[in-house]
Amino acid sequence: MAQWLGFLADPNRLRILSILAAGPHCVGDLVNLLQMSQSAVSHQLRTLRAMGVVQGHRQGRHVIYQLHDDHVLTIYETVRQHLRELEVI
Repeated sequence: MAQWLGFLADPNRLRILSILAAGPHCVGDLVNLLQMSQSAVSHQLRTLRAMGVVQGHRQGRHVIYQLHDDHVLTIYETVRQHLRELEVI
């Protein structure tokens, strides 16, 4: 669990999760929203996919990424709400 949570501690991975929490996006959308290179976004997505946090499916020439399941969204939302209550974010 510590290793899994440690992977989520990366700011760029959290930014990706915050975007995907709102709904599925393709890599190009993530590149534009995050103002990161395609290579950097793809690297982070590979890591998140290997952790079982996101999944991707091909739609034509694009790969659409989304959160793997509701558990991931619940973890993300729970931590975000907790931090809001503490007025940390």
